[in-house]
Amino acid sequence: MLKPLFDAFVRALAQAFVPRVIGMTLLPLLAMTALSLVLGWLWWDAAVAWMQAALHGWAVLNWLDGRLGIDRPGGLVGLLAPLAVVALATPVIVLATLSIVSMLLTPTLAHRVAERRFPQLARQRGASLAASIGWSAGSLAVAVLALLVTLPLWLVPPLVLVLPPLIWGWLTYRVMSFDVLADYASAEERRAILKAHRWPLLAMGVLCGYMGAAPGVVWASGLLFAALFVVLVPVAIWIYTFVFVFSSLWFAHYALNALQQLRAERAPAPPAPVALPPERPAVTDASWRDAHARR
Repeated sequence: MLKPLFDAFVRALAQAFVPRVIGMTLLPLLAMTALSLVLGWLWWDAAVAWMQAALHGWAVLNWLDGRLGIDRPGGLVGLLAPLAVVALATPVIVLATLSIVSMLLTPTLAHRVAERRFPQLARQRGASLAASIGWSAGSLAVAVLALLVTLPLWLVPPLVLVLPPLIWGWLTYRVMSFDVLADYASAEERRAILKAHRWPLLAMGVLCGYMGAAPGVVWASGLLFAALFVVLVPVAIWIYTFVFVFSSLWFAHYALNALQQLRAERAPAPPAPVALPPERPAVTDASWRDAHARR
């Protein structure tokens, strides 16, 4: 399992930096950046003010604020409120970016991989567009529910670095695995591959989820984020988009290779050669006359 996993990773990494693929990341980038900037312009101040009011009710933070004596407006709460807003907005941005990439780019990237590496792979069209949307919507609903249920645990510093990437990774595994196989595998083939390769595919999704956590470093500071909002949002969203485009390529290389192997294993064996009796020497007129003369 590890060799195909690593081989697909290397192929996807090389293909992700092709100029045409880099160009494909611009559409989700423009859509998400415009949406994020508009929402931030409309709601950023209100969201930070609401978060400050919510955090002021925490006795622990008030006690720490008195002990630390942070010299800035709002004290410790004023420092933490923008970070908390960013922490809450990040999953929404991640989920929206993943949805846009999976709907607009993943099928195109899967076709690109198939044409270049698996040109003989026949399309079985085992899932319609409606089925793909339904699968993605159901997986997205489960991921959002998991995010909401685990939200209180994000206040524990180690868990905030573990839980969101795990949830994003699970969602990436579910969405990408389905979408890259939707056009090429039959429904039965898709179920067989997802069952046989569940753990490698899940590991790929989790790794992609942790790679998707990288933009958190870009806007880790509330002050920096507030000052450079217009710059940092496009940078972070492009990183998300690039990670999910790379994920599409990685899943496409791995899953389509698994599909090709599955069909090779199921192909009927060629019929065994039939043993023919040894050929008898042809009887010519000369051989017949010699045999008759010896008689």
